[in-house]
Amino acid sequence: MSVQISTELGKIEIDTEVIATFAGAVAMECYGLVGMSSRRTMKDGIADILRRENLSRGVEVRNEDNQTVIDLYIIVSYGTRISEVAHSVQERVKYALDKMLGLTVDEVNIYVQGVRGEMSS
Repeated sequence: MSVQISTELGKIEIDTEVIATFAGAVAMECYGLVGMSSRRTMKDGIADILRRENLSRGVEVRNEDNQTVIDLYIIVSYGTRISEVAHSVQERVKYALDKMLGLTVDEVNIYVQGVRGEMSS
């Protein structure tokens, strides 16, 4: 599956995997975010933190009614305001995708899968 962008010079097709990886990398730069979580796998109510090379597994890119929707599954740092972290991730991902890929994102949905202490790199 891919997202198509039409320009005056022609069409650009960007695979959703590329968009998901980019969105995950941008989200990881946000303060208060410990990591991304898989959108499908949750064992005993505990979300696994994904490694850098698997960031796209914590992001889902969809086209609904000619609109681009991005779902991010995140784990936030203990002691931070979840709403502030989520809002920051939404704004940053939307801005970065517009500036870097020229992709207009209509929705960025955040699903907080857990709260953890900061992870060391």
